[in-house]
Amino acid sequence: MTVPAVRFELPKIYPITDRLISGVSHAEQAALLAAAGAGLIQVREKHLSSRGFFDEAKAAIAAAAEYGVPVIINDRVDLAMMLGAAGVHLGQEDVEPIAARRVLGENAVIGYSTHNIEQALAAIKMPVDYIAFGPIFPTSTKENPDPTVGLENLSEIRKAIGDFPLVAIGGITREKASDVFTAGADSIAVISDLISDPFSIEERFAQFTVKIC
Repeated sequence: MTVPAVRFELPKIYPITDRLISGVSHAEQAALLAAAGAGLIQVREKHLSSRGFFDEAKAAIAAAAEYGVPVIINDRVDLAMMLGAAGVHLGQEDVEPIAARRVLGENAVIGYSTHNIEQALAAIKMPVDYIAFGPIFPTSTKENPDPTVGLENLSEIRKAIGDFPLVAIGGITREKASDVFTAGADSIAVISDLISDPFSIEERFAQFTVKIC
């Protein structure tokens, strides 16, 4: 299966896969999310071996490609390169974006996580396509999450970075989505409230869409 060429446009809803939360494979999640209307999917895996992550991500990329949807790999620049993924999303402890850009090339999508205004202002000077900021609300998807930043700080980040693409992440639900956009986000990254019941992904994705229209 040929991976679709990427012409990056940050989607309003940015789903992230998680095997433990959803109870199904990354490939199954990717197929369900793509069928529901996702324009970009991030595959995140914190518990498998490198080989296990490789195999899961490969299958997820193929599943999403059936719908023409690009896939971003969380953390692992090496796997993104080997698999020909659309790009990578990096955290503060991962490979620096400038090094990832050298490896993945000009056309790769590179995202970067930030948790305070200093990190955000530094990030927009890096070779990244978007920054993520959060956690906006309390979240259980990370074992040791950064401190919650809230909507007020999100608004301050929006003012500080101008029109640089901004993804809000952390504890965002269908009920809270519109408030997050009002605070300045261009996109919302969603995990639990979208994929916790994989057989309701299409319905939940539609509900998110309604909330942000």
